Amino acid sequence: MDAKEFWDTLKGEGCLTPRFREELIHLYGERGEKAALSLEKKMVKKYRDFMVVVGASGEYIVEGDFCTCHDFMFRGRCCWHILAVRLALLCGGVEEYDLWYQDTWAGPE
Repeated sequence: MDAKEFWDTLKGEGCLTPRFREELIHLYGERGEKAALSLEKKMVKKYRDFMVVVGASGEYIVEGDFCTCHDFMFRGRCCWHILAVRLALLCGGVEEYDLWYQDTWAGPE
């Protein structure tokens, strides 16, 4: 199964079954494994303005195929945060907040 077929099939299925989890890891390796774990731990948040994934060293904004993490910035390719958002949106694993994410940023004191 290629990546397009995986996402199309998962969209119809609506949940990350053990078979789909294995396929995700087969396709994306460690990134796929981290994305699956983030779904289980409910690490994807939806604010009014952004989708945010809680990572090991902070929170990362994901907007479509863009992420603010170092992996994406330096390699310019799909990171596990982007995969996590895709999974959460298709499998119902998004924690929603009725807030603007930018309002959660700490301002100068």
